[in-house]
Amino acid sequence: MALANRNILRTPSALRSGALTGLAQIVIALAAAGAGALLAHKFGRTAETDGFLAAYGVYLVLVLAAQAFRLVVVPDLTRAAAEGRLGAESRAFALAFLALAVPASVLVAVFSGPLGNLVTGSLPPTSAHIAGRALEVLVPAAFGQLLAALAASALAAIDSYGTAAGGFAIGGIAGLVVFVVLADGHGIIALAWGLAANAAIAFTIPAVALVRKHALTGASLERVDVLPRLWHLLEGAAVPLALQGCYLLALRFAAKLGVGSVTTFSYAYLAASTLVGATAFSVGLISSAPLTRRGVDEEEAGRHVVHAAWVSLSLVGAAAGVFALVGGRIVQFVLGNAYSGQVGRNLGHLVAYLSPWMVAWVGFAVTFPLVFVAGKRKTLMPLAVLGFAICVPLGLALRSAWGLPGLAIAIGVATLVIALGLMRAISSRTLAIAAAGLARLAVAVGGAAVLAFGGLSFALSPAPAAAAGLVVYALLIFSLRSLGLTAAWAYVRGLH
Repeated sequence: MALANRNILRTPSALRSGALTGLAQIVIALAAAGAGALLAHKFGRTAETDGFLAAYGVYLVLVLAAQAFRLVVVPDLTRAAAEGRLGAESRAFALAFLALAVPASVLVAVFSGPLGNLVTGSLPPTSAHIAGRALEVLVPAAFGQLLAALAASALAAIDSYGTAAGGFAIGGIAGLVVFVVLADGHGIIALAWGLAANAAIAFTIPAVALVRKHALTGASLERVDVLPRLWHLLEGAAVPLALQGCYLLALRFAAKLGVGSVTTFSYAYLAASTLVGATAFSVGLISSAPLTRRGVDEEEAGRHVVHAAWVSLSLVGAAAGVFALVGGRIVQFVLGNAYSGQVGRNLGHLVAYLSPWMVAWVGFAVTFPLVFVAGKRKTLMPLAVLGFAICVPLGLALRSAWGLPGLAIAIGVATLVIALGLMRAISSRTLAIAAAGLARLAVAVGGAAVLAFGGLSFALSPAPAAAAGLVVYALLIFSLRSLGLTAAWAYVRGLH
């Protein structure tokens, strides 16, 4: 069996692996944007959309846990592959997850009504009804994404990323097609069925690849240890779940600002998370297996965070600048007339207000895998509780002061606390190197964005200022490459 696993190991270019993973994230984001645009055009900005998006927030919590699980389990499966027991470990994890997914899905179906009321709070009864119906489909779909994440992680353990990336991308496109086909006949719930189709395809494609590679063969473990494996997932996903819990909390707080506020915040968050997910998540994912094999010391961990963040934040700065200037026009074009005028401008500005959250989330995404590579898991639960606890008073206070922008800032602060806590969990030396590097990087990228986009906004109208700003921003970032961008690209190329 060890020989079989050696035969299926690959050493592809890290940039190629990262590009494939990032491209899949972009395709998924585009499919999600298409679904969001169709949702906005067909259903507007109503109590029904608020209800569905409140339920969708629950789905995002579980999907984020699935994404986190990919980062959590890859080191374990990488070691299992080296020892010839990848198949046994993968099957054991699958059985453990099914032991949780099946009863949880049944309970959600039985108590969908009360759960709909719970997630919508003070919104109208229509919102609660739609949320309950959506949860019946979205929760099983989210568990399907968890199984897809397991299959993708098993492939990552043998340095295979393209197949899983293709599965997630095709699943995203298929989900959009299902929504388009069923929207007229089944209403807004058709989007939930599209997400279920997405999960089924995202799991099937990598699972078939594992079977063809004979990666799931081998003797079974004597004990599956369901509860320890579920605890392994819960402990590993505690911090990502806390971060997503802050988002759900922000949605509840946004509901108090009136009908439509939940929808506006949801779309802004979706745009911001897309920007960081396509880069930071991809780099974090492809680095887990190689760093597990070769090991990482405290100083290298800090440098890894800074190098990986350079690649992500240089792109985030450009996108935030464009949204700050012409976000309203982009929103109206994509989402329709319900988001025209001040509503669209507010949504575009909200993406810019989420810039601190994006910086903090990049720090989290590139540090999180290192916690498992280094075996420093003990602080995850306390850190998750701390981050979520901070979000409650901070969200209430900043909502009262600044409304939706205040909520954006609140989740940014909570995310930053968690990101710094993860760096400290590895070591104080890692924290010092990474925090100082990220601070310099944020100043450099933020300064370039302000000079490029903010400066030109005084001389030109928004659209020309955004176009010219992209050129000036690119030149400024290129001129700053000696501060770390060149080294970052070289580092990422050499990961595998």
